[in-house]
Amino acid sequence: MTDSFRVRSMNSADPQAAAEAFSRVGWTKPATLFERYLVEQAAGTRSCWVAHLGAVFAGYVTVNWKSTYPFFAEKRIPEIQDLNVLLPFRRKGIGTTLLVQAEAEIAARSDIAGLGVGLHPGYNDAHRLYVKRGYVPDGQGVTYKERYVREGEQVRLDDDFLLHMLRRIRP
Repeated sequence: MTDSFRVRSMNSADPQAAAEAFSRVGWTKPATLFERYLVEQAAGTRSCWVAHLGAVFAGYVTVNWKSTYPFFAEKRIPEIQDLNVLLPFRRKGIGTTLLVQAEAEIAARSDIAGLGVGLHPGYNDAHRLYVKRGYVPDGQGVTYKERYVREGEQVRLDDDFLLHMLRRIRP
């Protein structure tokens, strides 16, 4: 990692820059998504961090303090959501650094961090990262569009098909 790498709280300058960075690589992440995150951050229901390599936006992560995933909501487990590192910046420690930042923030309020991860091949790097960081499945099965999938049910393998995982971050 170089000295020009930094992580900081998301601010009002970030929505447009992030949306443009994702658009350049063909991903749809509109500025309105990041603007919503800033509103939620101001309300205290979400925390958001961005990573830059030099002056270039490289990725971001958020913590949702009031997860809508039923198991996490019932247990009041904060959920790490939307960890994204742009493809040119992967395998440089940026994802790990963002995850460590989110976990440190969670540790001030909770013993456990949760997250949901997609199951299609686009998430292979995330699977490896989460397992290396000690995350394990929560034992509740998988969800599709925030609904538990029953045995034998068919669902579409897309970004809404998730396995939720947990990690104890405080003894």
